[in-house]
Amino acid sequence: MRRALAAALLSAALFVLTGCDDLPGKPQHAERYVLPDAVKDFAELYGTNCAGCHGADGRLGPARALNDPLFLALVNDQEMTQVIARGVPGTSMPAFATSQGGTLTDAQIATIVSEMRTRWARPQETSGVALPPYTAPAGDAQRGATVFATACAPCHGADGKGGSSKGSIVDPSFLALTSDQSLRSTIIAGRTDLGMPDFRGGKGGTPMSATQIADVVAWLAAQRTKFPGQPYAGSK
Repeated sequence: MRRALAAALLSAALFVLTGCDDLPGKPQHAERYVLPDAVKDFAELYGTNCAGCHGADGRLGPARALNDPLFLALVNDQEMTQVIARGVPGTSMPAFATSQGGTLTDAQIATIVSEMRTRWARPQETSGVALPPYTAPAGDAQRGATVFATACAPCHGADGKGGSSKGSIVDPSFLALTSDQSLRSTIIAGRTDLGMPDFRGGKGGTPMSATQIADVVAWLAAQRTKFPGQPYAGSK
């Protein structure tokens, strides 16, 4: 009798345990809450942390396109990881690493970098392209004005405040929120999602040299308006 009762109780317990997932209103396993630092899916990581600025599929966001094979050929994994982890001080790019006060673990940042390259790099499109270096010392602003007049003014206007086809590139708010490196990356890789050609100048264009790129960046940086409270290089 006792054995029969024990067996019945055991069967009932097993039924309750195995049937828990089928109780009305209980979320399915895939719907259950996952701690932020346990998320591994690229689509969720990118959609939550990157898409708001860089676009849902890496294009047409307020920040530069990441779904861009030329840009991904220009920047290596270490440089990309550093930007995501530490952000860019003085701009709208925040630090995402938990060690910097952000929400992403090192493993999650590595997933974002790896998956962007796997999905969007398309190396066959950049094969044979001789890219200028990702970083370089500041150029000469005076020379940059001359280069700008030839390479950039036809779209952005003689003074950079907007031309027949493109808007201002010297807008104070834009320059205040844009680093010199971002300006350089944009000149080299363009913004093809917005119709801006890369450093090769589009069809029939003349590629800009590394020196010319550095000079144009210097000229654009010289157009910044100093706002009260804004930190600047060399300031204490």
